[in-house]
Amino acid sequence: MILCVAASPSIDKLFETDAVEVGRIHRPRSFVQVAGGKGLNVARAAHGLDAEVMAAGILAGHAGRWVEEALAAEGIPARFTWVEGETRASLSVADATDRGLTEFYERGPDVGLDGWSRLETLVGDLLAQASGVTISGNLPVGAPPDGYARLIAACAEAGVPVALDARDEALALGVKAGPTLAKVNAEEAGTLLGRPIVGLVEARAGAAEILEATGSGDRTAIVTLGAEGAVVATGTGEAWRGRLYERGPYPVGSGDAFLAGFVTATQLGSPLRDALCLALGAGAANAEMPGAGRLDPGRARDLSSHAEVDPV
Repeated sequence: MILCVAASPSIDKLFETDAVEVGRIHRPRSFVQVAGGKGLNVARAAHGLDAEVMAAGILAGHAGRWVEEALAAEGIPARFTWVEGETRASLSVADATDRGLTEFYERGPDVGLDGWSRLETLVGDLLAQASGVTISGNLPVGAPPDGYARLIAACAEAGVPVALDARDEALALGVKAGPTLAKVNAEEAGTLLGRPIVGLVEARAGAAEILEATGSGDRTAIVTLGAEGAVVATGTGEAWRGRLYERGPYPVGSGDAFLAGFVTATQLGSPLRDALCLALGAGAANAEMPGAGRLDPGRARDLSSHAEVDPV
């Protein structure tokens, strides 16, 4: 079972409209909302790929109840702790232009040290059932800066491999705690390393540096480059670059689907090359379907067969 930790869940909403104009009223022609936030997107995508998953996170208020019920309706097992306030919402607006999405992310509730402690206890209770763990997204307001590092340490003590996808201080401290897999996008890698990551050479060097920071052993670092694919570095000295020339109109959640595909494949014992292919296919399939973390598993696997993956 893959335990997907979602410390900052969200009701993810997608509006589609003809054009976004500042100061004007917009009446969307379509609307989708899902129980989201990066951790829940990973759980949904992995569940869509037929992996056995369990989501775990922190919820609050009426919005939190909606998230819990929405996940149950999708058949995604989940366990949550609760705090005061309201679970946040995130809005993405897609229009008919080529300007990309316009996005609005609410600030979530203050979970406090007590709320974070309850999440740590919940994760600890579930580790005995887990064959792997993913930790995704920003730390919630009120969580300790080393919150993810503490979860990674708990996974290491339990002998369970753990993947981290975070940013800023939570990423820096988490990487030092030695996750089995550190997956970041180019912007996050650049912030962590203090220099821009703008192409293959920089991504390869960045992945190697992040890998070194995680410590020795069987570890992996991935830097994703958006439309340019991803670079993977491993503790065995392997390095791969993967690309897939498919673009969809709904990129929100594609990075989470990428992680879901990679972890799902590695949990099945697939070689690194095959895991990277499935990751790329899952990310591209996510972008073809409205609603973050949603994908057609057959389409994801078909797309994965078209991925270009080469050693670098």
